[in-house]
Amino acid sequence: MATGDLPKTHRALVQRVYAQPLQVETLPTPQPTPGSAVVKIIVANVVGYMKNIYNGARKYSYPTPLVAGTSAIGRVAAVGEDAVSLKPGQLVFVDCTIRGRDDPGAIILSGIVDGSTEASRKLMRDAWRDSTYAEYARAPLENCFPINEDLLCANPADGGLGYDIARISYISALLVPYGGLRDVRLEPGETVIIAPATGGFGGAAVLVALAMGARVIAMGRNTDVLAKLEGLSPRVKTVKITGSQEEEVAALQKFGLADAYFDISPREAQGATYFKSAILSLRHAGRVSYMGGFLEDVPIPLRLLMRKDIKLHGKWMYSPDDVRSLVKMVEIGLLDLGAGSGISITGEFTLECWQEAFDVAANNATIGQITLIKP
Repeated sequence: MATGDLPKTHRALVQRVYAQPLQVETLPTPQPTPGSAVVKIIVANVVGYMKNIYNGARKYSYPTPLVAGTSAIGRVAAVGEDAVSLKPGQLVFVDCTIRGRDDPGAIILSGIVDGSTEASRKLMRDAWRDSTYAEYARAPLENCFPINEDLLCANPADGGLGYDIARISYISALLVPYGGLRDVRLEPGETVIIAPATGGFGGAAVLVALAMGARVIAMGRNTDVLAKLEGLSPRVKTVKITGSQEEEVAALQKFGLADAYFDISPREAQGATYFKSAILSLRHAGRVSYMGGFLEDVPIPLRLLMRKDIKLHGKWMYSPDDVRSLVKMVEIGLLDLGAGSGISITGEFTLECWQEAFDVAANNATIGQITLIKP
């Protein structure tokens, strides 16, 4: 589609005043500029805590007015004059993690948060405040990752994987733990503790770790979800979070010392025992990937870290290389998104039904569950 073929207006889900209700509005359609593409959105993910972002409960910082949203799947509608690879009509994953081109440490999440520095706040405020809960969205060229539609969506009889586009959108959830697990260089044959593993991102971490060839020790409180995780593979073992460090360490070490620990704790788990229990269950030179949301400091067994040469890694989101790598894993079938993978669509909602979408996402925030906005 040439720039002139874009409609003059489009519909978008807008928040005019911070923490006030969103509303569907008709806005001028975004236009491509150098370094950007305009994408016609097919489906956009709804994170389980999306409601608490836009009602102000999470106190995330972002400028208003803005178009709400996050990562999405869409088709390129128009590109800036400097685009040499992306073409109109191409299916792409639109990544919400946007970095400053002249300062990669300036990181924002499109439609969600303006980062932690003045540079990142400027990036969102002045360039990329509008996101993907809209018929059309403008995104940086480097945030539009081509998807091999023929391979992923074609009938298996024709050599494809037979996925619909809604399933492909689960890439968004898988990417977060992949960034952390790849950061600690999880290797095939290693054992990784994942805690908690019963939420949306924790469950996605189990799927990713299995695809990376690891054995998983999944920790959680929800015994039904733990049983579901065990059913994914003989390489998944489970340990219940009890609140007793002694019990948790004993249960973990029944499987031998682990090579790595991946933490994706929600902020509500502040003070939980399992954080230290998992570290105490690592082998010499084990690694910790911390991607959780604790708001306060956590107790670290410093002497143990020193004596056992434990490496502690902090990671926020993932790199562009991580996106390209994970997309390849999906395209060759190493990361299964099919019906047997445990992935399910909990609902696809129009812009007008955003409140219902947010509620469904909040009530279905465990492994493999996808809630989508479909403009």
